[in-house]
Amino acid sequence: MQIQSIDIARFAGRALRGYPARTGLMLLAMAIGVAAVIMLTALGEGARRYVMNEFASLGANLIIVIPGYSETAGLNPTTLMGETPRDLTLDDATSLLRSHQVRRISPINIGSLNASFMGRSREAVILGSNNQLLPLRHWTLAQGQFLPAGDLDRATPVCVIGRNIRDELFGPRRALGEWLRLGDRRFRVIGVLASEGRSIGVDVQDTIIIPVASAQQLFNTASLFRILVEARSRADIEPVKQFVIDSLKARHQGKRDVTVITQDAVLATFDKILSALTYAIAGIAAISLAVAGILIMNVMLVAVSQRTAEIGLLKALGAAPRQIILLILSEAILLSALGAGIGLLLGELGNAALRVAFPSLPAYAPLWAIVTSLAVALGAGLLFSLLPARRAARLDPVLALSGR
Repeated sequence: MQIQSIDIARFAGRALRGYPARTGLMLLAMAIGVAAVIMLTALGEGARRYVMNEFASLGANLIIVIPGYSETAGLNPTTLMGETPRDLTLDDATSLLRSHQVRRISPINIGSLNASFMGRSREAVILGSNNQLLPLRHWTLAQGQFLPAGDLDRATPVCVIGRNIRDELFGPRRALGEWLRLGDRRFRVIGVLASEGRSIGVDVQDTIIIPVASAQQLFNTASLFRILVEARSRADIEPVKQFVIDSLKARHQGKRDVTVITQDAVLATFDKILSALTYAIAGIAAISLAVAGILIMNVMLVAVSQRTAEIGLLKALGAAPRQIILLILSEAILLSALGAGIGLLLGELGNAALRVAFPSLPAYAPLWAIVTSLAVALGAGLLFSLLPARRAARLDPVLALSGR
C-alpha cells in the first residue's frame, strides 16, 4: 500500500478536525509556549538595548573619574577602616588637559535646591559643570547659549535650565534674561535645553546647569562628584585612562585613590549581564514547550487508543508499520506547526503592545529566539509523538479491528 504526501496531509487534517476540543487544547499549549519565549526574550533584549542606548547617549569615547578606589574583587581597605576617599578638585580636573589625547573634560557637581521665580518654586536638580559639557554629552539648546567659556574656578551667576523647569517656573513668560533664585543666590537664565533623557540618574529637563565653581559655593564644598573625560578617538581611550590614573596618582602623593571606568567597559559589563538574563529567561520559557510536548504525547496516546479500529483497517489494507508511524508523526508535526505559528503571531502582537505601552523599550524578539522557539516546538511535537506512533505501528490488525 502506497501513501502519497497529499494523502498524509489529508489524513492528518481530518484527524485534527475530528476532535476539535483535543486539537484546540494542544494548539493552545504549544502557542502559549512559543509566545512566552518570544515575549520574554523580547523583554530581555529590549532591556539590554535600552541600557546600551542610555549609556551610548552619555557621549563618545567617554572616561569617568570617580573619587575613591575600588576593585572588582574584595573590599577597599580604606572602607573597612572608616576612611573617606580623597576629594577630586578643580585643579585635578584641569591637570587632565595636559594630554594631547584628551579632547575635553567636564567636572561635575550635583545637588538639589529649591528654585523660585516670581512666587513660583519647585525642587530642582542643580548640575555644576563647564561649557564643555554640552558637546561632550551631545546636548542641544532650544534657546539662548550654554555656559560661558572661562576658568573653572570662576563663579559666574548664570544658568541653563531644562524645559520642565522653564515651563513650570516661567510659564508663557520669556525665560532668557530673567533672574532665577537658587537657595540664597540669584542666577540669570542664559539658555534653555532642548535635549531629553537622563544624566547621572536625573532627567535633563528637570535640571538646572550652573558653572561648577558656582555649584561649589552654593553647596559649600571644594570636592567634585565626577570628572568626565573625552578621548580624541576610540584608540585613545585606554592610553587616556592610564594617563588619568598616573596623573592623579602623582598629584595625590603616589596613592591611587580614584576609580577610572570607561564607557566601553560599562557597556560590556551590562551587555554580558543582560544577555545572560535573556538566555536564562528564554530557557525558563522553553520549559513550557517541553510541557506542551508532553501534553501532545499524552493526547496522542489517547488518540491512538480511540482510533484503534482505524489503524487496524489501514494495516489490514497493507499499510506498513513505517507508514503508520509516518501518519501519526505527520499529525503531531502539523499540530505543532500550527501551534507554533499561532504562538509566533501572539508573541509578536504582545511585543507590539509592549512597545505601545512602553515606547522607550525596544521590545523586539531576537531572531535566534524566534528560530529556536519554532524549532523546539516542532522538535518537541516530533519527539513526544514517537512513543504513540510506535505503539500504533505495533498493533495487531485483527485485534485492532475488533477494537482491542
